[in-house]
Amino acid sequence: MALLIKGALVEYGSDFLGPLPNVILFQFNPETLTRNIQIPPRPNGSAARETTQAGELSIEKITLKAEFTAADGLNTNNPLARTMGVGPRLAALEKMVHPSNIIGGVIGAALSAIGGALGIGGGGSTGGRQRIPRENYPLILFIWGPFRVLPVNIESMSITEQQYDFLLNPVRAEVNIGLAVKEADIGPPDVIAQGALKYSSAAKEAQAIANLANTIDQVVDMIPF
Repeated sequence: MALLIKGALVEYGSDFLGPLPNVILFQFNPETLTRNIQIPPRPNGSAARETTQAGELSIEKITLKAEFTAADGLNTNNPLARTMGVGPRLAALEKMVHPSNIIGGVIGAALSAIGGALGIGGGGSTGGRQRIPRENYPLILFIWGPFRVLPVNIESMSITEQQYDFLLNPVRAEVNIGLAVKEADIGPPDVIAQGALKYSSAAKEAQAIANLANTIDQVVDMIPF
């Protein structure tokens, strides 16, 4: 049986549950994935130094539809599927666009208190630091096979709940997701995003070179001199 690699969205670098990332594996890989390369207009007038001068960097946007069902879990009497359907997966997805850490904060506070009691750090002191009532965009990687690992922002998410159990938990859902690949140099330094972009860019260049090697004979035949 062939190995099926599942696509995923991974939220990292948050304080959701300490070092543990928030991971969404696509239950079924979307059958289609649309990539839109938005090319900014080239400079013109006095801003253009030469006719071949490029404008700002192109922006890649990705749209896909993820499908989730609790059918397998219900058939095997899985307790989570029985009590919540696909609710936990939808909640994990929504956390990527609605940052919240109520439970994680309670757990973190408890661990900090235990550490303080044992004399290994922690405790209730904030060390003079003040909380700023501002949320940052979650740091997210879109993983699609071995050659595409991209840092992205989630720009849109539309959830369609299609069936419910007797507790009105959704047991089937479709989620349309819009992503924008972000540049690693925008915002604070992010070595994971930088590494992902370099890796994916190198993989794309390697594929382009492989295509050239595969078509070099045809290219030579096309040149009339």
